[in-house]
Amino acid sequence: MLSNSSILITGGTGSFGHTFVPLTLAKYKPRRLVIYSRDEMKQWEMAKVYGNDERVRFFIGDVRDKDRLSRALNGIDFVVHAAATKIVPTAEYNPFECVKTNVIGAMNLIDACIDQGVKRVVALSTDKASSPANLYGATKLASDKLFIAGNSYAGGNDTRFAVVRYGNVMGSRGSVIPFFLSLANKGSLPITDDRMTRFMITLEQGVDLVWHAFEDMVGGEIYVKKIPSMKMTDVARAISPDAVHDIVGIRPGEKLHEQMIGPEDAPHTYEYAEHYKILPAIHQWSDDPLRINHGKKVSPDFTYCSDNNPDWMSIGTLREWIDQNRERIGKI
Repeated sequence: MLSNSSILITGGTGSFGHTFVPLTLAKYKPRRLVIYSRDEMKQWEMAKVYGNDERVRFFIGDVRDKDRLSRALNGIDFVVHAAATKIVPTAEYNPFECVKTNVIGAMNLIDACIDQGVKRVVALSTDKASSPANLYGATKLASDKLFIAGNSYAGGNDTRFAVVRYGNVMGSRGSVIPFFLSLANKGSLPITDDRMTRFMITLEQGVDLVWHAFEDMVGGEIYVKKIPSMKMTDVARAISPDAVHDIVGIRPGEKLHEQMIGPEDAPHTYEYAEHYKILPAIHQWSDDPLRINHGKKVSPDFTYCSDNNPDWMSIGTLREWIDQNRERIGKI
């Protein structure tokens, strides 16, 4: 589907974009792949990687600016929406700015994609959008709802929208693995709570989920990848087996366990071999055979949380992954 197409990724200089761009270029050979973001230095550094590859274009712009988005989307077939204000404390202390990017930015993108005749849009979401406990999660829940409703808002236009949701991205810039690695020789590691669990997903798995969404979507679906969980104490042991665990307490707005599907979504959720799919509650779309696509409906009390996950990553598996990816951990 993506072969010989024009693709744009918002926030494309972030961790996801640094993985999505080379993998998509190699697998689908798109005609054009546009990185849309507001940081010129990040674009400058990223452009060096691709040299004279004429397929890769860079477009300075902000999702808050609908006119600029509209210009950038001219002739684009597919969009990945990765731009977001996503650091939880940053959002709590700068709430208006978080809303402008995560909510108003989503509205701008939906409008601009419909106006420019974009075929399909996949928006990246987060576990924090499920039963949100902080502003970042609340804005991403609002964003998810906007993209779902965008399928009816499009009216007679053919633009379709879907969402992918996943948890902690292993080794991404600012995440727990590079943080623990930076402290590995200090003798102690800060643990918020010794009961805390988190989902674990690689950037490559995240990219694969986006590709699947483009191929499978009818419009309005939320795709949730089946991924393993780990206790934070085991993450710490994988990185520094002898370090003392310094229990520092949960930060404001932080959850003890991650949740990607809550009980309120269970009546509209279907299971597949490698993922779950939450279908829209509006317009009876959750009963649509094309959207269900041979999925198995989950139980009425189903939840998908990092503490009730049947799949767990071992300390040895994480160690092996760190050894194989050490050079790029925390750098993208």
